[in-house]
Amino acid sequence: MLKKIALLALFCFAGLVQAEGGYETLSPAQPVQNPEKIEVIEFFWYGCPHCYSLEPSMAAWLKTKPANVEFIRQPAVFSDLWGKHAKAFFTAEALGIVEKVHADLFDAIQNKNQKLTSEDDLAKFFVAHGVKEEDFRATYNSFMVDAKMRQAETMAARYGITGVPALIVNGKYRVTATSAKSQENMINITNQLIQQESQAK
Repeated sequence: MLKKIALLALFCFAGLVQAEGGYETLSPAQPVQNPEKIEVIEFFWYGCPHCYSLEPSMAAWLKTKPANVEFIRQPAVFSDLWGKHAKAFFTAEALGIVEKVHADLFDAIQNKNQKLTSEDDLAKFFVAHGVKEEDFRATYNSFMVDAKMRQAETMAARYGITGVPALIVNGKYRVTATSAKSQENMINITNQLIQQESQAK
């Protein structure tokens, strides 16, 4: 059990490689969903205390991010447990209530010691947030959520993600707490890369 916890802690610690300039360059660069925008992807896990501590900074950043930035939340899947929480996110996304439940999912898992790993436990959580139980279960078991889960299992490897939280800027740059030296600086460096990419366009 201790070995498993240590392994999860390793994955949950952002980045394992020191980088010049506070970020690492992806090789090869990855395509973005909308070439007209500067894409920022946040890899996270609801069970990760580092992601939880970054969340207030991310929430504040989202209120002030440039209009040309396309922000994407991407749950990382490094184990079956991470997958269960990723499925909760994709269910919320499909129901159109991510902004309503995202912070509460973190709070429930990090502070209230709720595991939220079973369909029944998640059904109670979603019902408490105004979702009809039949709507939750239909979405949770839908083809759309299943497809998102299959895609998520390959995303970390695609971007060279070894831990969370991690930010990917425009398919070209990876920013972690290790590369940036601190979580606060992750936001600063991400903003610098956004400005750099905006000027390049």
